[in-house]
Amino acid sequence: MGTRTVRLDAEAEKTLLRLQNMTGMSISEVLKQGLFAYERQALQHVDRKPYDIYRELDLGEGGYSAAPAREAKSAIASVIRRKHKG
Repeated sequence: MGTRTVRLDAEAEKTLLRLQNMTGMSISEVLKQGLFAYERQALQHVDRKPYDIYRELDLGEGGYSAAPAREAKSAIASVIRRKHKG
């Protein structure tokens, strides 16, 4: 069993004390439970690929594109005209 020294800012210290009072656990037990919870969360994301994150984005129909790719040149001109009008 290892002994660690950690520095906590005032907000983290208050949170730790609130958790200790709410649960009745020792500070060590609260910190261990926090580590276990963070590990579970981190393991859910460790194998995510950029495409997995992209799939979760809600870009709506057509994403944020102004026009289909085949109309890109005319769409760019239109976007620039609109931008400079107002």
